[in-house]
Amino acid sequence: MIESIEGKRGLPRHRPPYLAQVGLFGRPTLEQNVETLYWIRDLVERGPEWFISQGRRDKKGFRSYSVSGRVKNPGVKQAPAGVTINELIEEFSGGMLDGHTFKGFLPGGASGGIFPVTMADLPLDFGTFEPHGGFVGSHAVVILSDRDDMKAVALNLVKFFEDESCGQCTPCRVGTEKAVKLMEHGPWNVELLNELSTLMRDASICGLGQAAPNPLLSVLKNFPEELTKPLGTW
Repeated sequence: MIESIEGKRGLPRHRPPYLAQVGLFGRPTLEQNVETLYWIRDLVERGPEWFISQGRRDKKGFRSYSVSGRVKNPGVKQAPAGVTINELIEEFSGGMLDGHTFKGFLPGGASGGIFPVTMADLPLDFGTFEPHGGFVGSHAVVILSDRDDMKAVALNLVKFFEDESCGQCTPCRVGTEKAVKLMEHGPWNVELLNELSTLMRDASICGLGQAAPNPLLSVLKNFPEELTKPLGTW
């Protein structure tokens, strides 16, 4: 975005320096998201004490979750910080679709990782999923059921990164394409996919390429029993 505002091609910048040091036209720059700006009026009118009194499990305030997938009432849900996936499904999304059994979830969009139902009682908040190889990111939550093929889910997400890669750096541009081909044909070569993922994480310029392997790594770690099943057998 900063590059585009300056009239250049919209490509990621190498960091450091960070935007807070050298940003728009070389000046220190702070970026704020829409959710941060949304709460300014309430904080001014009601005070910070009201805001921090909200939340669950020692988390403060509210969060906006974009819930999609196998739930009866998908959409953007405003919920207390610290809410769990199970609570988000049952209290805010009408429960699972009829005939579907909760199997897994994405806590933070395409790059946030894919986790099993056994982790659905963890707070959906910052710092919770990082030790497990994921993150909540923008709180784009996707609910998966027993009718979803986790290998197919991961492949679809890596295809997304292949399409979204700006092409500036080789590890991301070529790595996402190679990952898709390896995941599409035959049994997954776990050793080769892990090696490719390490390269992409270590050498990609920006967060897109660094996080692109997260879906396939999540399936390797959290759903190993599905690796032996042919792709698309659900």
